[in-house]
Amino acid sequence: MKAPLQAAVLIVLTAAATTAVVLPVATATAQQSTLSTAPTPVAGLPDFSQLVEQVGPGVVNVVAEIGGGASARSQAVQQQDIPEIFRRFFGPDGFPFPGQPGQGPQPHGESMGSGFIISPDGYVLTNHHVVDGANEVKVKLSDGREFTAEVVGSDEQSDVALLKIPATGLPTLRIGDSAALKPGQWAIAIGSPFGLDHSVTAGIISAVGRSNRYAQQQYVPFIQTDVAINQGNSGGPLLNVRGEVIGINSQIFSASGGYMGVSFAIPIDLAMGAVKQLKETGKVRRGMIGVTLQPITAEDAKGLGLPDARGALINDVTPGSAGEKAGLRIGDVVRSIDGTEIRQSSDLPPIVGAMAPGTKVTLGILRDGKQKDIRVTLGELDPSLLPGASRQPMPRGPQGRADTSANPLGLVGQELDANDRRQAGLEPGEGVGIARVDGLAAREAGLQPGDIVLRVGNEKVGSVAAFDKALAGVKPGETVMLLVRRGNSTRFFAVTPRADDAE
Repeated sequence: MKAPLQAAVLIVLTAAATTAVVLPVATATAQQSTLSTAPTPVAGLPDFSQLVEQVGPGVVNVVAEIGGGASARSQAVQQQDIPEIFRRFFGPDGFPFPGQPGQGPQPHGESMGSGFIISPDGYVLTNHHVVDGANEVKVKLSDGREFTAEVVGSDEQSDVALLKIPATGLPTLRIGDSAALKPGQWAIAIGSPFGLDHSVTAGIISAVGRSNRYAQQQYVPFIQTDVAINQGNSGGPLLNVRGEVIGINSQIFSASGGYMGVSFAIPIDLAMGAVKQLKETGKVRRGMIGVTLQPITAEDAKGLGLPDARGALINDVTPGSAGEKAGLRIGDVVRSIDGTEIRQSSDLPPIVGAMAPGTKVTLGILRDGKQKDIRVTLGELDPSLLPGASRQPMPRGPQGRADTSANPLGLVGQELDANDRRQAGLEPGEGVGIARVDGLAAREAGLQPGDIVLRVGNEKVGSVAAFDKALAGVKPGETVMLLVRRGNSTRFFAVTPRADDAE
């Protein structure tokens, strides 16, 4: 990608030069005369020059040499072919993340990013995805010195990596307080976009506590900004107007591969919590309840009999998890944790993930319309125990298929055999398949053939007869909640049938 970048720069420079030479001589002379005295600075505009002069020496370049072989997710395809922007910042509708099935071994390449010094004895912070899978990591300081860095530890879930270089007396950046951030405050980034060392960009905080559905880091409440971030900015500091680090620049949202006004940073409070554990053990341990959550829509709230759509709806509980031991159930709505309000489902994972395994917390939940407090002793996050980790999609064969639906939702049921249930990770006698979706409301709600219905409301169903019986009393305009297994995930669907629903 170096040639296209150089071509673009040449076009810009050529255009600027052309504009300069066509100015009339008289106009140029007049401008020179007019500007003989220094203009008065415009009052009220920010000047970050002193800030940059002070903190700039603490910002570094990070270059990771990536070896071949099929290893971690972010072991990059050759940088000259696919830049970091496409690797990291495209979602599932764009370029795939490296390491996904079907990509095969990754060739040798180079990952370039930024970082910053957090202690005089050589500790440096950057992104996990910058150094993941690296054979060697080089850190270049602002004074031109270059060191081979040791990767002390790296954590994918927070996208934080801690490096150590053999140097002392280094300039360091002050750590700020990301918990105090508010939308509208100024923010400044320093990094090396496209290899342009120590480039400075500025903007404002757009939002805090932002969940990013394209990211792998469900435990990170991202800081969203409109600060220009591009390839090579990854791992660099996001600063407040006092020159304190408030975040680590990590991701952008882009439909083109370039900056589009939406960038994300990891809050420094969360990053420093990871740093403490990385220094001590080389890894990060997180608390886990062992439930899966989904957002609550207005229609969901109606179907569940909730006063509003606030909270996180539990749609699965992992067997043997802390949540199951504490008595949490499918259909519970988490409204608070230790008195902190949970407004949406993405609020809970970062809070729990920041706590150590063994921590005792109190969850305020709504169950069957009643408020209840449940005490939970957190377990330890283990990817192999996450719900749906080993489940396979159900086959969509026609076995047991009925000719027409016998329920107001227009859903044609399908009996499951032992093999269907085993592949879907279900118990014997659990669930009924959907062979066809005739009802318009069910179709609009997103139900599909091949889905497995586990519950109608709070009632478990395990056969077509039980499924149709549970739906028999549903009237037009009445919202019913269906707990559905689809592939590797389980979630609730709210369906409100109409009088003319069935075709």
